[in-house]
Amino acid sequence: MEPVALKTSPLIGIVGSAGAYGRWLRAFFETTMGLAVIGHDPTDATSHSTEDLLEHADVLLFSAPIRHTPALIERYVAQSAGREAGNLWLDITSVKVAPVAAMLHSKADVVGLHPMTAPPKSPTLRGRVMVVCEARLTHWKPWLDTLLAALDAECVPATTEQHDRAMALVQALVHAGHLSQAGVLNAPEMWAGSLASLLPFRSASFEMDVAIAARMLSLNPAIYEDIQFGNPHVPGVLQAVATRMQRIADLVRDGSDAARTAFRDEFLHANQEGFGESVLAAGNNTFERLGYLLADLHDPHSMSIHLPEDRPGSLCELLHIFERHDVSIASLHSSRTPAGEVHFRLGFNRGTRPEQLVAVEVALHASGVGRVLMG
Repeated sequence: MEPVALKTSPLIGIVGSAGAYGRWLRAFFETTMGLAVIGHDPTDATSHSTEDLLEHADVLLFSAPIRHTPALIERYVAQSAGREAGNLWLDITSVKVAPVAAMLHSKADVVGLHPMTAPPKSPTLRGRVMVVCEARLTHWKPWLDTLLAALDAECVPATTEQHDRAMALVQALVHAGHLSQAGVLNAPEMWAGSLASLLPFRSASFEMDVAIAARMLSLNPAIYEDIQFGNPHVPGVLQAVATRMQRIADLVRDGSDAARTAFRDEFLHANQEGFGESVLAAGNNTFERLGYLLADLHDPHSMSIHLPEDRPGSLCELLHIFERHDVSIASLHSSRTPAGEVHFRLGFNRGTRPEQLVAVEVALHASGVGRVLMG
């Protein structure tokens, strides 16, 4: 019998198929890779059973809450009882040491994956980072390479220990900071009005921070809880930042020239040296680019347009319509609507007359090239 690892079109089994990432992964495997998928989820009575996945799936992917994943994998190991030999087991949790260790109790090839993003509206992970922890990979290396190429993410190899230490800083520290800020912003003694009434005073930094907090508070709270509580490296990181915050508070409360000197030396000069010139330059450039983007997004002289036909030449036809109506374009950005549609947001010179934009909208509708979403 041909080893399953040599299959070019393996059957994919997803544990946690009813979750947000499980649904995205199912669509990715079926639509982008053209593979058959079966899934099990205790919240979905119509899903396949655990036995179905163990009996038929060549690739088994665990997409479950962090706190439950290791024990869940152990149950699959026990029930599979060696049948998984020659197959591939994957997980996509935000903590890697425990889930990967559990998968290594099986006889399958084992790889831990961590997409550094919530399920995107786009069909792939293009432009996003994914950490890849190859734990035991004997037969499935060529197929895994095919999978990673199809996902189109920026793949970062790491050991499971490296991953968890990094996530304590990249995720847990950042999340805790924004949740702490949210708590201060919601404290009535800090600001008499609502957060909405504070936003008109925004700087680019404040707007970005509020946007990140809003994003976190809009998604599944269990994920952010488990990122804090499920990684053993997090308490030390949070204690370190709490100590530094308290030090800043003490120095500012002191208010003396000596305190100011200590603040500059400890928190500005020392960190400038620690970051290094290349990181400072790249980060400053990224911030300025984001600042320009935010400024463009707040410009009322704009129009957002969806191009229904995803083909070469569509954008060129769109721009020609603006040219024919003598409308100069000051900025152009592409992004996705909440529904996942790609749209282009065009900003215009302040001298653009409203009747010109009305004429452009009529022409767009008549041509079928684009559909105005707002503006």
